Amino acid sequence: MIQTRRRFLSTPLAAAATATAAAAQSPKDDISLASWSLVRSFRAGKWKNLDLPRILREELGINGLEYVNTFFENPTMRYLQQLKQNCTDHGVTSVLIMVDGEGDTAALDRQERMQAAVAHRKWVDIAHYLGCHAIRCNMRGGRKEWKQDADLVSRAAEAFQDLLDYSEDSGLNIVIENHGGASSDADLLASLMKKVGNPRFGTLPDFGNFNEGDDRYEATRKLMPYALGVSVKAAWTPPDTHSAWDLKRLIEIARQSGYHGFWGIESSYRLTSRRSGQRRRTDPQLSVEQTWEHDKKGVMLTKAVLESTVVKKS
Repeated sequence: MIQTRRRFLSTPLAAAATATAAAAQSPKDDISLASWSLVRSFRAGKWKNLDLPRILREELGINGLEYVNTFFENPTMRYLQQLKQNCTDHGVTSVLIMVDGEGDTAALDRQERMQAAVAHRKWVDIAHYLGCHAIRCNMRGGRKEWKQDADLVSRAAEAFQDLLDYSEDSGLNIVIENHGGASSDADLLASLMKKVGNPRFGTLPDFGNFNEGDDRYEATRKLMPYALGVSVKAAWTPPDTHSAWDLKRLIEIARQSGYHGFWGIESSYRLTSRRSGQRRRTDPQLSVEQTWEHDKKGVMLTKAVLESTVVKKS
């Protein structure tokens, strides 16, 4: 188990982590990788979380890393020290941790949602130690028909205020991604941002995660004023110039909002694509190496778009 927040924050390592986190929030535009982009090759056994800094530097040429909490094999202090050292050795900045599976922050039962807030605390400590500027949380729970759930925003605000109070000394940001259902309702997320009213509480607009029938471009405009990060999601299929939505248009919306910082690639590359109203068709059976090449291809296609629009190649 890692140190408690108060003990950790008193160490020299904490000061260094804080300085790194400030750099992660720099107004300078740069590219990061959401490691979920490589989930298929991760599940195939191609790489482990500790390998990511080397992969980003040597194979992808990317400067920032966005972790997924479920990829951490065993986050003991020794493990975290090694991960931090690997980032230092390869010149990679830890940007944020995407946190899943830690409970429903908008649950109808108060004890359940406050326990979810407590469950996220360890990831605040881990993110701070690694030098991240934020953890990404989900806003889930409540009634299935969220538009009729009048107390949803108030319940979520209570849980996230608790987490913000816990993270106050570290200065870590808490960001919410549009991640399906109620959390992909841009108006609802904007209401939550206003309700909490904390500069360390913001959105992580994901270009792909909107509810069916929503205008993703208008929804992105509504989320960007609160953005403390951007998830540049692209779904690539052959021919390689085709993504499932207008990526350049979404990037321009984000730029027009005044956003600067890390642009996180979260992409996929598949031989077949989603059809309207149907489940995604799966690719033919791929070997581990073929899966790895497909994962990398999706990343590099998205990276090329970012380099042509935001982070110009020197």
